Amino acid sequence: MPIIKQLDLQNHIEQFESFFSRKQPLYMEGDQELHFKYIKALDTLEFKAPPKVAEFTNAKLHLKKHGVLSFEQIFEFVKVVRYFRYLNKQNFEGIVGDWLAKIVIPEEFLAIEKYFTHDGKFEENLDENLFHLGKNIQEHKSNIASTLKKMTNSSKLAGYLVDTQVHYINNEECFLVRGGFNHVLKGSVIGRSTGGFFYVAPDSILKTKEKIRFIEQEREAIFYTYAKEFSTTLATLLPFLNYIDKEFDKFDNYQARVFFAQSKNLQIIKTKNDTNVVLKEFIHPALHKAKPISVDFSKNILMITGVNAGGKTMLLKSILAATFMAKYIIPMQLNANTSHIGNFKKILAIIDDPQNVKNDISTFAGRMQQFAKIFNHKSAIIGVDEIELGTDSDEAAALFKVILDDLIKRGHKVVVTTHHKRLAALMADRDDVELMAAIYDEEARRPTYEFMQGIIGKSYAFETASRYGIAHNLVEQAKKVYGDNSEKLSLLIERGSQLERELKQKHKKVDEKLQELTKKEQAIKEQKEQLLQELEKEKALLKQSYETAINEAKKAAKGNDTQAIHRAMNKAKQKLPKEKEVTSVSRDIEFKVGDAVKYHSQSGVIVAMKGKNEAMIEMNGMKVRVKTKYLKPTKIFTSKPKTDVSLHVSKKAGLKCDLHGMRSDEACEVLDKFLNDALINGWDEVIVYHGIGTGKLSYAVKEFLKHHPRVKGFEDAPQHLGGFGAKIVKL
Repeated sequence: MPIIKQLDLQNHIEQFESFFSRKQPLYMEGDQELHFKYIKALDTLEFKAPPKVAEFTNAKLHLKKHGVLSFEQIFEFVKVVRYFRYLNKQNFEGIVGDWLAKIVIPEEFLAIEKYFTHDGKFEENLDENLFHLGKNIQEHKSNIASTLKKMTNSSKLAGYLVDTQVHYINNEECFLVRGGFNHVLKGSVIGRSTGGFFYVAPDSILKTKEKIRFIEQEREAIFYTYAKEFSTTLATLLPFLNYIDKEFDKFDNYQARVFFAQSKNLQIIKTKNDTNVVLKEFIHPALHKAKPISVDFSKNILMITGVNAGGKTMLLKSILAATFMAKYIIPMQLNANTSHIGNFKKILAIIDDPQNVKNDISTFAGRMQQFAKIFNHKSAIIGVDEIELGTDSDEAAALFKVILDDLIKRGHKVVVTTHHKRLAALMADRDDVELMAAIYDEEARRPTYEFMQGIIGKSYAFETASRYGIAHNLVEQAKKVYGDNSEKLSLLIERGSQLERELKQKHKKVDEKLQELTKKEQAIKEQKEQLLQELEKEKALLKQSYETAINEAKKAAKGNDTQAIHRAMNKAKQKLPKEKEVTSVSRDIEFKVGDAVKYHSQSGVIVAMKGKNEAMIEMNGMKVRVKTKYLKPTKIFTSKPKTDVSLHVSKKAGLKCDLHGMRSDEACEVLDKFLNDALINGWDEVIVYHGIGTGKLSYAVKEFLKHHPRVKGFEDAPQHLGGFGAKIVKL
């Protein structure tokens, strides 16, 4: 990817890729949240790295066409299966253990696996014929060595031997002899030396080697039989091989990140579901003994100004590099606990000078082409180094202000470095622009490679020129040409921009305080209205109680019976409202469903409980939810009217719900109705298909299931039911 080179990440990525067992893409398809959980879980475990393994693509295609694999190709499958056997023996717990437990190796594979040693050699001892043929070859080779030794020590041949060495010509053992050898040595001349001597292979050796070649042919025929048998078995196991291949790729991605992080003491961090970038103690991997940087890029534009050679470009690259590595979950050096990196569809950089001889284009024209391409993207983080490069600074300031405004409207975030304060001053009036300046040490006359947020920095062009060897008198002349007025204007721009930003910050704080006071005022008004409503209700109840008491007293007075009057007065007194005592009910009383209770002046019965502190009571055909502290136990219970309730539910609930292609909010509504229907129909386990895709729908489904009150638990479906693209939900 070009972005890797632009951000100086080549060496870091190459070192990371060396930890793969076989070549893998940087991006892991599927649920990134789930990938991150597996990586963090493996980081806490001890296990050995997998062996280097070849790709299975060609071998599987060969099996699909009923071809015969070589032992080397078959052994690649064996290595992967053996590694998963090793992992299973570690008895890991948690999500890693659950994952490995799902990988079941067929018994048929063991019949193939046992024929290979740990280094991939065929176990000939398991076949009697191969064992004997191997013994025969060893005997023949021993005879050849013995014969050659005897010949070199033979007195008859000694006069013809040029030397006593055994020479190898065309892979044949032979002697270097003088002419006339045929009287004492029977053999074939294989070659001539530069000295006119003959290379002769003895007939006895050639005959023995011919026997060895014949035996080797027998062995090869047996090996081919085994290879054909193994290939036939593997062809029937193709579904398993596809599955184990996929799982090994997944594990390979995980272990490479874990071991790479451990080897360099790096941190693993994943992106969040927003566009904020906050780096704490980050060090770009291309730098050595660098100062850690900390930067808050929560706004839409970060404009970096300040001293030349002060680290502006590397800060820009660091922000984009950290975002890139978090997107691909590649370990890096930073404080993972306090850093926060958002997620972006694209990471784009305009860093290099586009001018070259081949395309015959100017620097500024090339920059315009680069910006034109950016407008085709959305939701990207963009880095632009020396944004005004190649044209007049004042014109560039006006042009790039408009361009940056438009990029923000399109949902981009932009990091910009510039030396021209005009553009920085124009952009500083926006609330979503963050200024940052590279700091210059005036006393030491050199940059500190540190940054300060909220200010426009000075370029220190004259000081930088002196530091890099420009003659002092030339620098002094340049200062005079530049003039005091230009220097003062530059300082005014910096100071004016800073004051404007400080004023905006103060206005923002005042507005926040005003909003807070408005909310408090509204809350007080709502509380007052609620209290007035409760007061009116109490007044109405009090009035009703007094009217009841008066009517009872009048009724008693009409009877002209003193005792009846007293009885009526006592009865009326009982109906008068008494002072409420919340603490009158002993906290030792434990209510349960079916208890007869009294709530204020009304009697009822408890029909449902919610914990110990809240109950649903039925009074005069109405149901009311009240706190148990307001209830009194009583044995008096008046008969309540019976209410028959019938529930009509459409029997459309099934065991599965397919959410493919839906938006997150739409999927949650469909899932909610599906679960309600499933509960009513009595299902205790259902399956929900959401697919893999970008992971957004999967994340929304998981969050919904986590907070659903009737969901007991859920997990990824088995591979044959959808794997990571589906969830088994228990109700």
